[in-house]
Amino acid sequence: MKSLVEKKIKSVRVYKGRAVSFYRDTILLPNKKRAIRDYMQHPGAVCIAAFKDRENILMLKQYRYPVKKVITELPAGKIDKREGPLACAKRELLEETGYWPKKIKKILEFYPSPAFATETMQVYLAWDLVHKGIALDEDEFLHSFEMGFDKSIDWIRQGKIKDAKSVITLLTIDRFKLNPYI
Repeated sequence: MKSLVEKKIKSVRVYKGRAVSFYRDTILLPNKKRAIRDYMQHPGAVCIAAFKDRENILMLKQYRYPVKKVITELPAGKIDKREGPLACAKRELLEETGYWPKKIKKILEFYPSPAFATETMQVYLAWDLVHKGIALDEDEFLHSFEMGFDKSIDWIRQGKIKDAKSVITLLTIDRFKLNPYI
């Protein structure tokens, strides 16, 4: 089989944002022709499926500006500089829901948009939760609530949950029977 690898010849940062940067790279294709690849550099993120008990998980309703809608999703967030994914998962869960996990484990990692972003999404399962109080960032407005896990699967089927990280996480837990209380 021929090589599928593309080789970077030149890279130019075209925009540096607060959370992400955008690049335009000139690359050499496997057939020796040149092409341009535009992409977003992202530090990575986490998604947390936090089980309150055998039947209920913590969900959020949050307005997402790019799609101009309030959507239902799992707690999640961007990994900060000098922060590991596990620390980020615990921090985001506490900030967004007010709960701290006594037990937490990584169950999955995936690329949300590999065609145009470097982001990796690391997914954690959390349980045995202790309520400590919500601590949202000053620019964060959301509503945290409990939802039956089976209902979340129904909402995916009905198109009420469209957020990719939440759909992937919830269906993975359902398919592989990862509920920590069962």
